[in-house]
Amino acid sequence: MELRQLITFRTVASTLNFTRAAEVLNYVPSNVTMQIKALEDELGVRLFDRLGKQLVLTAAGKRFSVHIQSVLDKLDEARSAVHDNENLSCTLTISANEVLCAYRLPVVFKRFRSRYPGVRLIFRSVPNQELKQTLFEGTADVVFMLDETILSTGLTVEPLLEETFRLFAAPDHPLAKLPVLQQEDFHGEVFLVNEKGCTYRTMFDRSFEKKGIDDLTYLEFQNAEAIKQCAISGIGIAFLPEITVEAEVDRGDLVALPWQLSDLHVYTHMAWHKDKWLSPIILSFIEAAREVIAIEME
Repeated sequence: MELRQLITFRTVASTLNFTRAAEVLNYVPSNVTMQIKALEDELGVRLFDRLGKQLVLTAAGKRFSVHIQSVLDKLDEARSAVHDNENLSCTLTISANEVLCAYRLPVVFKRFRSRYPGVRLIFRSVPNQELKQTLFEGTADVVFMLDETILSTGLTVEPLLEETFRLFAAPDHPLAKLPVLQQEDFHGEVFLVNEKGCTYRTMFDRSFEKKGIDDLTYLEFQNAEAIKQCAISGIGIAFLPEITVEAEVDRGDLVALPWQLSDLHVYTHMAWHKDKWLSPIILSFIEAAREVIAIEME
């Protein structure tokens, strides 16, 4: 079992894409495939399955990943003891949901890259409800979640910024012309929301249930961009965090409806496994995220 095979395995487990892993490692794709096959042959198990076009870790691959991450963390720790931190060349894997990926993290990545251009950054967009698991499986170093207060005995979770969710509609929507909304005003309206099971959808349903409003009509989507575009088109009322629609509100494509969503306290959280060794590079990334998102709070 060679060190390069373990590094290749970790990269494929992070990207879940042989071609992308090859780009990160500066290999040709066939080299990555060959290394993974050699590793599987030596272990006598399959580490990855191909489900159509999707590459996924097998159960054995997930167990192997946790141990390999620990081994490579120790190696990074040893390297940091003998190298100048600014000259380190390593890989950092970050995961977040699609909203934070698009609207919070690009500036963080830019600042970090300006300081550590030699560090390989791998980013994976992961549904909000699956982000914690990536830390327990060792497929991410740091994750960012958009959620209410998170309690976890196995993770270190740091709330960075409170986010506001509102109802938005096109400016010519009938409800956009009312100075105050009553419960009965929502009768017959279509709400553009995430699918059942999504954290945001759960918060939306709970908020309206507390006000005694039920029997709502929904159109369900998998991402915020689709919800936003349909609201702009006048299809219905969007439930979204304010950060996703700032440009559209400034242009007048959308307006916030005068309706208070009850008991919603949502934060952008940064999290990592409590037992993970935080290398100087990981600590520098965490600090960059704090710096950038702190600016948003001012």
